[in-house]
Amino acid sequence: MKEFDNLTQLHKYLCQNSKQLISHKRSTIKHADGIAISFYDEVNDVCMKSLSYEAESIDKIHVKLIINTTNLYDSHQDVHIPSIWNQSLKQKKTFKLLKQHSQAFEDVISREMNASVKTFTWQQLGANLQGNTQALMFEGDIYAKEHEYMFNQYKNGYVDNHSVGMQYINVFLCVNSKESWAAEEKKNWDKYIGEVANPKDIAYDYFYAVTEAKIIEGSAVVFGSNPITPTFSVKTRETITHDEPIKLEEIKQFINKTLNG
Repeated sequence: MKEFDNLTQLHKYLCQNSKQLISHKRSTIKHADGIAISFYDEVNDVCMKSLSYEAESIDKIHVKLIINTTNLYDSHQDVHIPSIWNQSLKQKKTFKLLKQHSQAFEDVISREMNASVKTFTWQQLGANLQGNTQALMFEGDIYAKEHEYMFNQYKNGYVDNHSVGMQYINVFLCVNSKESWAAEEKKNWDKYIGEVANPKDIAYDYFYAVTEAKIIEGSAVVFGSNPITPTFSVKTRETITHDEPIKLEEIKQFINKTLNG
């Protein structure tokens, strides 16, 4: 990006080069991140602290991962608008879970994660923000025999960041300017600014509203730029043996059994 003497120069450059800038975004794969692992009680709708346990005989775990959330201004100057994933999920329902976006065979953690979208309040995800967000979720099994290292990372509660590898489809430049040459971008700003959960974080009075994107993969990463995406759960055959939501009392009993031998 060029250097500018003032905000007006920056806005004018963005507006005059909007087509090229958006074309560049569409031509690249973006890694949109999210962090913070916790266990989520589906019955009581509260996030719980990570649980650690020892179970040497475990060779499979079932995970629910929140890969990304909408409505949050991120470090790419983007805001993912609700329904961003709808078209992509119509075309494909399962995706690979990778280690740090690497597409090498040895970095595939799971070959088949079921993807879906679920709406939460920000408070349910432990965030001090108002309104709702749509979370892109991955759910599936991770086997020790397929990726022992990452299996143990998940089993021990060490994975606290996830990221979606995505390709932009529809993107709109939003600029908060009264200049005549920014009329279209100001309309976009007025249309989408109400979707932003953290408007105080917007730098230089502009952002990109992403209304549609294609899911490429989901990844476990070390650091993320989106700070509000807790992992739902990591379950084993010892923690749950049926398909219904695990009760909070069952979790407490398992913790006590584990800690007290």
